[in-house]
Amino acid sequence: MKVAIVNNSHKKTIEVVEHLKKLLAEKKISLDEEHPDVVISVGGDGTLLSAFHKYEKLIDSVRFIGVHTGHLGFYTDWRNYDIDQMVDALCTTAPSTSSYPLLELTLVMDDGRQERFLALNETSIKRISKTLVANIYIKGELFENFRGDGICVSTPTGSTAYSKALGGAVIHPRLKALQMTEIASINNRVFRTIGSPIVIAPDEWITILPNDGHNLIMIIDGHRIPVDHVNRVIYRISKKRIHFDKFGHHHFWSRVGDAFIG
Repeated sequence: MKVAIVNNSHKKTIEVVEHLKKLLAEKKISLDEEHPDVVISVGGDGTLLSAFHKYEKLIDSVRFIGVHTGHLGFYTDWRNYDIDQMVDALCTTAPSTSSYPLLELTLVMDDGRQERFLALNETSIKRISKTLVANIYIKGELFENFRGDGICVSTPTGSTAYSKALGGAVIHPRLKALQMTEIASINNRVFRTIGSPIVIAPDEWITILPNDGHNLIMIIDGHRIPVDHVNRVIYRISKKRIHFDKFGHHHFWSRVGDAFIG
């Protein structure tokens, strides 16, 4: 078994990583940053998002384990005081994973070029300093003409993040679906949108055609990407999935309750 560790720079995290490396060495588990079988994220949900994008090209062959060193996170099954138990489980439990959907984003430029991205949480599209005006299609059929600050499309695992802050529903991560939420849409006697989040089925996709494809901002899992000359943006559920080790001991709805209800 080969393990890679991705961590943030917080003092508590560094202490946990040093202890983790010692435990792995005692179990004769090698560290391999290039071709790991298991990626252990130590920090928070942001750290795990970084780990996902770092090993995105190996997504079919690696499984992830999240260790949390701060407030309870949605991607972190283990706490900093669980490290010994986690390493023991890693060594004695047969590999078994839970897999969750990813979002595939395709940017089609005016000249026909295409760029593809994967997102674990969500992507959003916005205009710089101006209202975003765009036609939104679902499965190739016109759904609405949008005017507002932007559009967010999230995965079920990302439904507890930015999408929820926009009024989206919390969706169980085992469901294969995408959720679209509007960001400050304009609704009056002249301009109307659905005005509420929508959840689309696995065989559907969302296409956004901006009225002006210049000076747009794409935000993918918190990373800001300026783009220009955009003809359309296509969102669909990816054929790829992220795999988490299944021996974690926290329940999804318990995490939701802890995070938002207390």
